[in-house]
Amino acid sequence: QVQLVESGGGLVQPGGSLRLSCAASEIIFSIYLMGWYRQAPGKQRELVAQIGSDGIISYPDSAKGRFTISRDNAKNTVYLQMNSLKPEDTAVYYCNALRVHGGRRDDYWGQGTQVTVSS
Repeated sequence: QVQLVESGGGLVQPGGSLRLSCAASEIIFSIYLMGWYRQAPGKQRELVAQIGSDGIISYPDSAKGRFTISRDNAKNTVYLQMNSLKPEDTAVYYCNALRVHGGRRDDYWGQGTQVTVSS
């Protein structure tokens, strides 16, 4: 059974940093597009960052310059380094693994980790 397990969330003051990790099991990690999403109360889930199997990275404008996604295929783990955190970054952060091939979509989600930015 595929599992994505996030860790590293918590309470941080504005301007602080956190590093989230997502460890994957039971998938061929290296061939998946890995992403971080977040969902704040009352809002839709939104993309934070993605990194492809080829290493190509994309961020929405809201995350550019503050967030950095990376992956370690040897450890089946994707990371999200978040700097200069703002109260509006408060949300549950979810890890996603996606592969679309031959008309089939393999889409997996972690259980989420809470990030709270507050003084």
